[in-house]
Amino acid sequence: MNTSNLPIPSFFNSQKVDEIWKVDYERRATDAKAWAQKYRLQPAANDTYRVSLILVDIQNTFCIPGFELYVRGRSGIGAVEDNRRLCEFIYRNLDKITEITLTLDTHQAMQIFHPIFLVDESGGHPAAFTQITSDDIMKGKWKFNPNIASSLQINPEVGQKHLEYYVEQLAKSSKYDLTIWPYHAMFGGIGHALVPAIEEVVFFHSIARISQPDFSIKGFNPLTEHYSAIGPEILKNFRGEELAKKDKRFIKKLKSFDAMIIAGQAKSHCLTSTIRDLLSDISSEDESLARQVYLLEDCTSPVVIPGVIDYTDQANEAYMRFAEAGMNLVRSTDPI
Repeated sequence: MNTSNLPIPSFFNSQKVDEIWKVDYERRATDAKAWAQKYRLQPAANDTYRVSLILVDIQNTFCIPGFELYVRGRSGIGAVEDNRRLCEFIYRNLDKITEITLTLDTHQAMQIFHPIFLVDESGGHPAAFTQITSDDIMKGKWKFNPNIASSLQINPEVGQKHLEYYVEQLAKSSKYDLTIWPYHAMFGGIGHALVPAIEEVVFFHSIARISQPDFSIKGFNPLTEHYSAIGPEILKNFRGEELAKKDKRFIKKLKSFDAMIIAGQAKSHCLTSTIRDLLSDISSEDESLARQVYLLEDCTSPVVIPGVIDYTDQANEAYMRFAEAGMNLVRSTDPI
């Protein structure tokens, strides 16, 4: 396989990765066709070595400074620099990436991790970044908000029982406590949209390689968190009924490609959860498949809220476990 890199198009402005702007589709389509002709890019369908690039939640809400859950990392510019490197990686390897899959965290106001879902005795809601433990719920510190029951098409008693069961199951699974997040990734809002610089490079790849991007929506179920693109945190309700299903498309995709490259936000939450679930699926299918997975270490950052929370160490420890399982830790400047 050719390991030389393509140049980065002159229209790419690395100083605008942290900004919101409109992608000029017509101009980029014309540019992409000319680029394909100039560098003799073949349609992706002709690839003999097939590479899938998975981009997890590269949305304004996580990646643009000033937005609700900007992933700053310890440097303060984490997601911005991650996306600059990621754009350059895609442009340089345009001829080698067969398909790009993008996941979109997708929420509405009334979801289990948003403030409005819970109330205290005075009717107040928990502040953003509050950690809700099973003990908090059992002692009545926080309760299901009965005023949202009709919107969720359940009765208040069911809502309370679900909340009690949910936090108990989280504790048993040794996952995160229920975290109350700021309202974010609101369906149809500007925060939900892809970062423009990423949107542009994905569109450019689509036209230049004649490869339709694959989109995966996650996080719309109001009764469970959904960090991983593969499945939500809790799959059944307190009655034992199915609450949600795991998405098997990623293990199927991995088995149909020669390599899978993964990047996105945040390293400590949605990205690590997605990789963890993928590894679980791999372990049940064929452990050798882990060697086909490449994690772009320099295109992701952990959640860090100065003086509040810092998930850097936990994220790095998770990545070391992935490497021990056979996955490859690489940088965006490494040859494919």
